[in-house]
Amino acid sequence: MALILDNISKIVSLSKEEEQFFLSKIETQQYKAKTILHNAGEICKQSYFVNSGLLRSFNINDNIVEHVLHFACEGWWIGDMYSLLSQKPGNLFIEVLEDSEVVLLSKENQEQLYFEIPKLERFFRILTENSLVAHQERLMDNLSLSAEDRFEKFCKRYPTLIQRVPQKQIASYIGVTPEFFSKMKSRLLKK
Repeated sequence: MALILDNISKIVSLSKEEEQFFLSKIETQQYKAKTILHNAGEICKQSYFVNSGLLRSFNINDNIVEHVLHFACEGWWIGDMYSLLSQKPGNLFIEVLEDSEVVLLSKENQEQLYFEIPKLERFFRILTENSLVAHQERLMDNLSLSAEDRFEKFCKRYPTLIQRVPQKQIASYIGVTPEFFSKMKSRLLKK
């Protein structure tokens, strides 16, 4: 549980008693690759913290095309935030890409933590703000940068993911087809 406590301590300081109370409100699970943790159309009842492994969130459109929204590796949080916050059916799938150890925090327990340890409300507010900024930046990149520039930015921002994520999912994340991605990558390698 050191990783999740380290993650929290980057933003707020918890006493030993607060740490123990927090730990009593989470659950750790092991998942095999290809496990779906959350289905589109369901209400998201928890957020996920990755202790080890790799997860992704994605949507499938009417043409059965996947659109990757987010990856989460060790030390990152992931969830269907629209559904979790609104308690309405979401539109994201959350899938385990590698065998993973994942910490689950239910919405109910998160709300209790906010009440019992107000510092954690600040922690999750800052996480949400950082996520909002990252998503806004990604949207602006998708509107204004070329596919090559988006890929280069992905490589710089997430260097550890390049070897771990299938190319078709990186293509989806940067908004291009796998075929275009393959040609683009060949061109980049020739430079």
